[in-house]
Amino acid sequence: MTEEIQTPPRKVGILARLRSWFLTGLLVTAPVLLTVYITWTAVQLIDNQVASLLPWVSQYSFTSLPGVGLIIGAVMITLIGAVAAGFLGRWIIRLGESILNRMPVVRSIYGAIKQILETVISTQSDAFREVILVEYPRRGLWVIGFVTGSTKEEVARRISGNMVNVFVPTTPNPTSGFLLFCPRKDLIFMDMSVEDAVKLVVSGGIVTPPDDGAKGSTAKASAAAPKAVAKKKAPAKKSAAKKSPAKKPAAKKSAAKKVAAKKKVAKKAASRRS
Repeated sequence: MTEEIQTPPRKVGILARLRSWFLTGLLVTAPVLLTVYITWTAVQLIDNQVASLLPWVSQYSFTSLPGVGLIIGAVMITLIGAVAAGFLGRWIIRLGESILNRMPVVRSIYGAIKQILETVISTQSDAFREVILVEYPRRGLWVIGFVTGSTKEEVARRISGNMVNVFVPTTPNPTSGFLLFCPRKDLIFMDMSVEDAVKLVVSGGIVTPPDDGAKGSTAKASAAAPKAVAKKKAPAKKSAAKKSPAKKPAAKKSAAKKVAAKKKVAKKAASRRS
């Protein structure tokens, strides 16, 4: 018999431990610091823009606090929305749009931006609410995409079948990508949320979201198992109940035999007496 040679555990040096601790600390602090830095930069940018657009607001001392410009901007946008919902606001918007539509370059930019925002912000829109897998750029290669709506108008007229618009983002910048018109039957609709899909695209596949669909199917299977066992047991009980009535005729026959035997004994006793 050959004995296995057990190698002694390798000792970890001080430099290896310092390196491991440094990487652990980097993994813990880097996301927090980057989040704080990006948030702080965005708040400062909005504050500076509000101060440049509303110079009279910067005269007050409280405007020097970070985030005040963000609050003022949100309040101003809300007030503009309230005014635009009224008759006067709609008249002003129509007047402004009529002026912009007369400008050759500006009208195309304004029209495109308005249509995109109305489609994305609309509560009834299905844009960027479904994550799919599509074979692209050839068979056997799959990419993540987002359904932006059903194919309509001339494109739908010239292409037969149930087609959908699919946006395929690029990595690591998901704001650029490709627009594909794909048959619905060639797409694989995923249970993954849009946020998880964006994380997967931006990280280049490093951040993989958990498979919630597998957990749901496992839970459904485990919940359905006791029901299946109960269904299997129920027919067995029914068959046993069906078999039990068969015993009643046998009991009746045995009782009839006993009565007949008693009658014979009574006749013999009567004959002897006579």
